[in-house]
Amino acid sequence: MNRQLIRSYILLVAVAILLFTVPVAFTLTKQLRDDTELSVQREAATMALLLGGGDTISCEALTEVAEAYGQETPGDVQVTPTSSCTPDLHRPAEDAALARAVQKNEPTTDWGSDFIWGEQLTVTVPAQGDAAVRIVYSTSDMTRRLWQIWGFRAGLAVLVLAAAAAIGAYAARRITAPLRELNSMASKFSDGDLTARSPVTGPAETQTLARTLNQGAERLDTLVASQRIFVADASHQLRTPLTALRLSLDNIADGVDDEFVREDVEQATAEVVRMSRLVNGLLVLARAEAKVTDAEPLPLMDIVDERLTVWRPAADERGVTIALRGSGVDGRPSVLASPGHLDQVLDNVLSNALEVSPDGGTITVRLEPGSGAREVVLSVADGGPGMSDAEKSRAFDRFWRGQGLTGRSGSGLGLAVVRQLVTDDGGTVALTDAPGGGLCVRITLRAAPRTG
Repeated sequence: MNRQLIRSYILLVAVAILLFTVPVAFTLTKQLRDDTELSVQREAATMALLLGGGDTISCEALTEVAEAYGQETPGDVQVTPTSSCTPDLHRPAEDAALARAVQKNEPTTDWGSDFIWGEQLTVTVPAQGDAAVRIVYSTSDMTRRLWQIWGFRAGLAVLVLAAAAAIGAYAARRITAPLRELNSMASKFSDGDLTARSPVTGPAETQTLARTLNQGAERLDTLVASQRIFVADASHQLRTPLTALRLSLDNIADGVDDEFVREDVEQATAEVVRMSRLVNGLLVLARAEAKVTDAEPLPLMDIVDERLTVWRPAADERGVTIALRGSGVDGRPSVLASPGHLDQVLDNVLSNALEVSPDGGTITVRLEPGSGAREVVLSVADGGPGMSDAEKSRAFDRFWRGQGLTGRSGSGLGLAVVRQLVTDDGGTVALTDAPGGGLCVRITLRAAPRTG
């Protein structure tokens, strides 16, 4: 928009220059031509009177005037001699203009070109006694003056256009400043910062728009905050009765000898456990959707080693091997993430991978450079049944559970939490097929800039 406004200013100024400066330059050019033609015609007429005077004094005066005129001006005086006056001047060449002046007694003017003028101006004036005076006037000085007229105005036009561009750029930035503020607010909104507000500045229209957007943002932030608080509070309050209910069911199971009743109690206990997981997942998701904290450089390898150390005992109980691989990653890379986010992401991904992996299988955790120069990819591949393309497209939906092992015991919130946390840190997460079967979770993170 700034460029368009600047172009508009320059175009308006250019049109104004074209409408005012160019006609003035043409007027000055025509005036220069007319003044020169009139002056040469007047001098030629004066010399024609002296040539037709018919006495020696007039003839001598003609010679002196012609010589003086040739010294002071770029003009050359040519005279047709008469019986009473034969001055020592050039004789004009026989042509149509000379014949017209001598025979028809008509003066002629020839600029040598139809476009402005040629190299010389030729003025032929008749005199008494079938004679004529011709002045051949060089137009080199006129051409130099012409270039001065047009060059000065062209330079002035360039300066005016440059000033118009500078003023236009300043005015455009002042005009679009409120729009840039609104765009900055919209960008922060798209990044999840619902507290962003736009200053109410600029013209009345942009002030009204800023107030409207701020009011809408305030309402939206209030509604979202209320929803998060409700989900967090409800999840937190439900944990206590669910825990009490599970303890009660365990006590009932311990005091009942009937196998059918015990089986029903165990099923109820399993549902309570699943509900507890669901409540815990809602609480984690509510916290993940809270206001995003600033990302900071974190040692990725240290975090991965720590979480693998925590999960390896659970994997060893089922004979599952958790292998760490790395290819093409220099040293121990650091990534930009909020503290605690990567820990939760790895916990959710490793929990799902361990649940779907068969006994004696392998979970491969790999670090590799991303497609971009400042990216690091963390992938976790399991040996489970994998997912179809349709299942992959829905795997990040909340409360969606697939047909695999995770679908039977999970809450359907693990991958939703993973995507929320990774997105908050400016990364991406995708699901692909693992080599040899299974599912691979590819997490792309922003690499922290290296410092000296």
